[in-house]
Amino acid sequence: MELKEYLHILRKRIWIIVAFVAVACIGAGVKNYFFTVPIYEAGAKLIVNQAYNAQGVPSLDISTIQTNIKVINSYMEIIKSSAILDKVASTYPDLGMTGNQLGQNIQVSTANESQVMSLTATGLSSEKAAKTVNAVAKVFKSQIPVIMKVDNVTILSEAKPTDSSNPINVNPIINILISFIVGLLLAVGFIFLLEYLDDTLKTEDELEKELNLPALAVISKIRKEESRISKQSSISQKQVGDGQYVTINQ
Repeated sequence: MELKEYLHILRKRIWIIVAFVAVACIGAGVKNYFFTVPIYEAGAKLIVNQAYNAQGVPSLDISTIQTNIKVINSYMEIIKSSAILDKVASTYPDLGMTGNQLGQNIQVSTANESQVMSLTATGLSSEKAAKTVNAVAKVFKSQIPVIMKVDNVTILSEAKPTDSSNPINVNPIINILISFIVGLLLAVGFIFLLEYLDDTLKTEDELEKELNLPALAVISKIRKEESRISKQSSISQKQVGDGQYVTINQ
């Protein structure tokens, strides 16, 4: 099948493409504006660092830095443990979340060979997301000396509500564009499926290709208006013929 034939098939059922794309785009728009609860995200950064005291003068040591990097994996597990999150829930009751709920809203990550941990939290408002992540960061910093017997965590940056003023799950333009592409692909696939299942012959070219014989004659489709006119014409001719026949016999 040539490219022209593909284009002809799509052009023949262009209304299916329009219908699929319209339904997909309208559905995406309605879902985004009316059925999607906006979720906001806020982030804070913590740095794991401890100076090595040499003769009473704080200085950095390569082995100390490597140790700090290695304990970050442990810190990432500790920050999401009940020892920290339950403490956050009891210290900040205005958050309205339990330790388990906080664990579902908190994410911790770090870059390779980095002493910086990125802490993010989600919430139904930018203020609540920022307050949640800051609360976890503060409690974690205060509890590390108790848990690990070493004070080597510093809050590098706290979250601000203004930094997360846009929801992370509402982007109408992108969602509608994705729906447009998905609707277009589904429509094209549905059209070719219909074409594959349709084994009828509709044109002389299809008949000639199927039988490998030339078409000698074509019976065109008669419209209702044309059929009505031909019937009226035949009736009037019969009436005229009857009259002449009677006159001649008389």
